[in-house]
Amino acid sequence: MLQHLHIQNYAIIDNLDIHFSSGLNIITGETGAGKSILMGALSLILGERADTSVLADKDKKCFIEGTFQSGSAEVKRFLQDSDLDSEPELVIRREISASGKSRAFVNDTPVTLAQLKALSTLLVDLHQQFDTQALGESDFQREVLDALAGNGKELEGYLSVFKAYSTCQKELTAMKEAEEAANKDLDYHQFLFDELEQAHFSDNELEQIESEIRFMSHAENIKESLVQIYYELEESERPLVQELKTLSGRLKSLEKYHPGVTSLVSRIDSLQIELKDIAGEIEGINHAVSYDAEKMQILNDRMTEGYRLLKKHGVTTTAELLAIQEELSGKLQKVSSLATDIIRKEQEAADLRENALKIAGALTQGRTRQVRPLETKVNSLLKRVGMPNAHLKVSLTRTRELGPFGMDNIEFLFNANLPSGAKNADSHFEPLRKVASGGELSRLMLSIKSLVAKSVQLPTLIFDEIDSGISGEAARQVGILLKELAANHQIISITHQPQIAAKADCHFFVYKEIRNNKIVTSIKTLNPDERITTIAVMLSGEKPTAAAFENAKEMMRN
Repeated sequence: MLQHLHIQNYAIIDNLDIHFSSGLNIITGETGAGKSILMGALSLILGERADTSVLADKDKKCFIEGTFQSGSAEVKRFLQDSDLDSEPELVIRREISASGKSRAFVNDTPVTLAQLKALSTLLVDLHQQFDTQALGESDFQREVLDALAGNGKELEGYLSVFKAYSTCQKELTAMKEAEEAANKDLDYHQFLFDELEQAHFSDNELEQIESEIRFMSHAENIKESLVQIYYELEESERPLVQELKTLSGRLKSLEKYHPGVTSLVSRIDSLQIELKDIAGEIEGINHAVSYDAEKMQILNDRMTEGYRLLKKHGVTTTAELLAIQEELSGKLQKVSSLATDIIRKEQEAADLRENALKIAGALTQGRTRQVRPLETKVNSLLKRVGMPNAHLKVSLTRTRELGPFGMDNIEFLFNANLPSGAKNADSHFEPLRKVASGGELSRLMLSIKSLVAKSVQLPTLIFDEIDSGISGEAARQVGILLKELAANHQIISITHQPQIAAKADCHFFVYKEIRNNKIVTSIKTLNPDERITTIAVMLSGEKPTAAAFENAKEMMRN
């Protein structure tokens, strides 16, 4: 509920404070007094864009603040999700500086216009979810049937399942695309993998083969060198091993003359033993070294295969080849697992679709049950508001595929002048958005809202001159409908009709006055006597007659 609206420096409004009642708030005033300006100011705190042209004084900022009372779960959830303070009173403020910079606040916390607009749909019905333009839109028409059918829980369950189904379908499509892309290279990857697996290289194998080939290629030179070295150590005319032994004996004979000789003898003996061991190892290596032509051919063939694969894959080591083999194996396994995953995902999608179809069927049944009652009640209300020949017809057809809200196409059809007892009446109906005028849409919207409001908790409802094109009994019936709505909802209505103004719980009068040598818009709350006078003026003009006063009193009493 909108409790208080403060407007400062907006258009021809200098400074206004309006305190609204929780019931039917009626705003009247002469044409051009500024009633529509009030709605324009209100729209700013509901997220509409603005520019510096709205500033009355270009040297001051425009300031608009609305205080709302709202304990609805939707509002609390929005505030929590947006990290905004949740207070018993919700204060929304909009500021527009002389430079054109605009700022918005909710409970003194800065917010974006997108956030403000989203919040406004939960608070005020002004050119938003339930405006006359929306009346011709399929989403609104579906919402009407769902509200009347009490489809809230079913729709919530369906939306959850449909979201999961849509996500599953997207994942399934992505998996199939991945499988298709992988299958394009599958044969080539399989060939590369088989080639490497058949080669069956072990860790560091090519590097070891290369070393072994290099060794065998120089086998004769190696043997010749080894034989020569062994000969010098053990078999020459003066072998080094024997020479060291002789030198050790000669040095040992000097031990009695100098104590340091003993350690030298020990060192020469160690050298002689080490050289003898070296000679033995050289002999062993020499016996092991041989040139095996058959083995050399095998090694060369293996190395040739290795070089070919290294070049093919653009790498230089055995480790890199093995890494490529592992990568190819992973790709092949992924293709194999994708097929299994796709089967599993298809089953998941099928289960979700079956569940969604079941809930969609229940939604359709609920909507279908409300078609005839809605048509009957709306057409009856249209007669009350001065449209005796107007008829609403609801077309509900089943779609072939699941949609975000089920499997129904819903279209409100309308005929403003259907002849009584017309043959082939269906042929006279056209989609509402194509044939209804603005005034017809307004009264049709009021009729529908009066029905829907009993089923759903609508926010504050604002009607800007919903009485366009009507008078007399039709205007009185519009007033009655507004009064009925106001029993459970806050209603703010701008009107020119005395029959509607007479139904007000709180009557505001908008007027112009000269203040500080400039024309400004003001507003005041009328007391009972002022209301009688204002309604009498609305009935008979600037100088109301006694009969007009009596008529005004009678309207207010009724």
